[in-house]
Amino acid sequence: MGHTLAEKILMHNTGVKDCKPGDILVTHPDCVMFHDIYTTNVYRKFKEMGFTKSWDPQKVIIMFDHLIPTCLPLDGDHMNYGYRYAEECGARKVHVGDGICHQLMPEMGYVRPGDLSFVTDSHTTTYGAVSCFATGIGYTEMAAVLGTGEMWLRVPQAIQIRIDGTLLKGVYSKDIALRVLGDLQAAGGTYKSLEFCGSTVDKLTVDERLTISNMAVECGAKVGLFAPTPETAAYSQVRYDDISWICFDDDAAYERVLYYRAEELEPYIAAHPHVDNVRPLSALAGMKVDKVFIGSCTNGRLADLEIAAEILKNRTIAPTVELLVTPASRKIFKEALRLGYVEILVKAGAMFTHPYCSLCEGRSGGLLADGEVLLGTNNRNFLGRLGSPASRTYLSSPAVAAATAVTGKLTNPVELG
Repeated sequence: MGHTLAEKILMHNTGVKDCKPGDILVTHPDCVMFHDIYTTNVYRKFKEMGFTKSWDPQKVIIMFDHLIPTCLPLDGDHMNYGYRYAEECGARKVHVGDGICHQLMPEMGYVRPGDLSFVTDSHTTTYGAVSCFATGIGYTEMAAVLGTGEMWLRVPQAIQIRIDGTLLKGVYSKDIALRVLGDLQAAGGTYKSLEFCGSTVDKLTVDERLTISNMAVECGAKVGLFAPTPETAAYSQVRYDDISWICFDDDAAYERVLYYRAEELEPYIAAHPHVDNVRPLSALAGMKVDKVFIGSCTNGRLADLEIAAEILKNRTIAPTVELLVTPASRKIFKEALRLGYVEILVKAGAMFTHPYCSLCEGRSGGLLADGEVLLGTNNRNFLGRLGSPASRTYLSSPAVAAATAVTGKLTNPVELG
């Protein structure tokens, strides 16, 4: 009997010869990361458990991306506890304002194909795009891992998602993610491994895969995994031959298989107030929008800014619309500047922020007032998350977001030519 991608990585990490869904394995992470929201609680729990040093400081990363710049009274305390842990436990991989943690982890090579990683954030599933078994944990679990270097996991059931064919113009990886979420619904992937394959998937870039893996958690998935390609290997700076064992087995046991023809997919919208309330863009086209947000760990990458720049070049956003753009990392911001994307977007009327979690976390600039409608490229549209509970948030691809900023209403980018 073959194995799923999740089973293969867990076997590789633990050294067991075989495993099946439901088995309990004691894993040893290749790296862990906690970010500024949880630094205070992680530090205190770490001390409460009696630990005085990290099991391996070289495998510990601390990132400040949610609370930068500080804007609430306790934000400074979180910063101080993060620095305190780093100083006392010898953690040297500390990033302040370099970007969103889920972009930086794969971008900087902290997570690579075949690795296993734990992070204090639900969107840790993002790293499955580079074939890393990565999942979110709580601050108590993180404190325990920091002290012991171990964490138990239950081997997940797996759902295979096969997509074959060629995506139509105006359809992107975000649309794939939204369609799958709409079909599985919010709890349809709970503690499961979503594993993507097919001729369409084989052609997806790393940036496109990151978008899909990022949103796997929105249906409760434990991980969202892709088999590596030569491009993945180059991105992660490893030899493809060394990671080719992370592949699909024809006789692996999957709980179910979802099959899609790429040509049948279209632009989708996650409608207020749930991510799994997915509807075709055509069903909502023409709806008035007050604000547009392009960014987040879902769609704040260079390819996303390029798509938006292509649509907004020589155009101006509607006078009734505010357009907020947040690059996912400092590296992406610099490259977007060099390539002229930032200039194009600013000339069109966009406002830029530094690289951080921005509007997606709903705690700083751009928050919504009563009755306002936002279209964002982020991953969640929960009631009141981005401001007033009397506002509404819809989610889309960067292309739909950019086209909508031009017209002031939900628009298919293909209609702009």
